[in-house]
Amino acid sequence: MTSQPTPFVIAIDGPSGSGKSSVSRAVASSVGGGYLDTGAMYRALTWRCLHDEVDLQDPEAISAAALSLPLEMGDDPSAPSVHVGGTDVAEAIRSSGISSRVSRVATVPAVRTEMQRRQRALIEDIAARRGTCVAEGRDITTVVAPDAPVRILLTASQEARLRRRSLEVHGASDEAAIAATRDQVVRRDQDDSTVSQFTVAADGVVAVDTSDLDFDGSVEAVLTVVRAAWAS
Repeated sequence: MTSQPTPFVIAIDGPSGSGKSSVSRAVASSVGGGYLDTGAMYRALTWRCLHDEVDLQDPEAISAAALSLPLEMGDDPSAPSVHVGGTDVAEAIRSSGISSRVSRVATVPAVRTEMQRRQRALIEDIAARRGTCVAEGRDITTVVAPDAPVRILLTASQEARLRRRSLEVHGASDEAAIAATRDQVVRRDQDDSTVSQFTVAADGVVAVDTSDLDFDGSVEAVLTVVRAAWAS
């Protein structure tokens, strides 16, 4: 691969089931860089709120929890870690209970402001230490890192996204599994779209549609964009 300038930031956004997490991790590994899952930060805050019995109907209480959140994010793309107050929550934040509630936390404006501040600091630190940071989420290309040299919106048809998430969560992609996953994918995207735009590529953002691509093809499509930026 063409030698890249450093520090270098690759920003990747996309809806649920577009493949952005797995693809972003693979891209980070391929370029020897660090990885940041910004969505995990909102999940970690949701976990903390539930653990501390914070009222999820109280935006001020959620915002206070965000400001005091003792969060540590690991940047190893092969095993990204998430710790809250020293507790490993990487597995716990992927539960259906967190998935069904995270939008209540992530759509609070003050929470987004605080998380975005932390995300910018983490991206800068990871890129400085590792040479490259691949950061993925909902608003990385438009709000958190709008000046990143590579900004990609990873998209896929709703059918493809539901199938992928069903396989991930239920281990099957039949009609029943897809129906069980629909609310988690479609409703969460609808909720999150009230505070961030991740369905249409903004100016300067490259859209990569993975609907008809397998995993390796999706990774290669993103790496093609990265190589072009390095060569320019």
